[in-house]
Amino acid sequence: MDIKFHSTVIMTNDFDKMKEFYQEILQQEVDIDFGNCIGFKNGISLWKLSEDYPIAKKLGKTYDQLGNRNLEICFETDNYEKVVAKLKEHDLIYLHETIEEKWGQKTIRFYDPESNLVEIGETIPCFVKRFYNQGMAVEKVSERTSVPIELVKEICND
Repeated sequence: MDIKFHSTVIMTNDFDKMKEFYQEILQQEVDIDFGNCIGFKNGISLWKLSEDYPIAKKLGKTYDQLGNRNLEICFETDNYEKVVAKLKEHDLIYLHETIEEKWGQKTIRFYDPESNLVEIGETIPCFVKRFYNQGMAVEKVSERTSVPIELVKEICND
């Protein structure tokens, strides 16, 4: 069987507000725009359902106000502090401010305008280099981050 992942779809109530959030605040670039459905280059799609769509007919609604409590949309950056500072310019609802995960990655989590959970975290090379640059030996960085030692060596020798 030849199946490959295509995209994650967020069904939205306020399409324009969500489109602006993902384009402006999260800086995602639109790949294709069908008017009521857009696909970003990262694989996320936003879809404004109408009553005649099969999904809406089956569910009995075009949108659920509770959002999806079992989904997290993750983004990573090498410029974590700069991105977080930019987020603070917007009125967002945070699940938590910056924390350090048990594997060492800095993350922040907040909700998009329709209550979907969004995470922004450091890339693996970013937090591996952070520990290495703090004087931690390659073996200790691997142990601390759970990143395989060969990958730590590769990252730290760049």
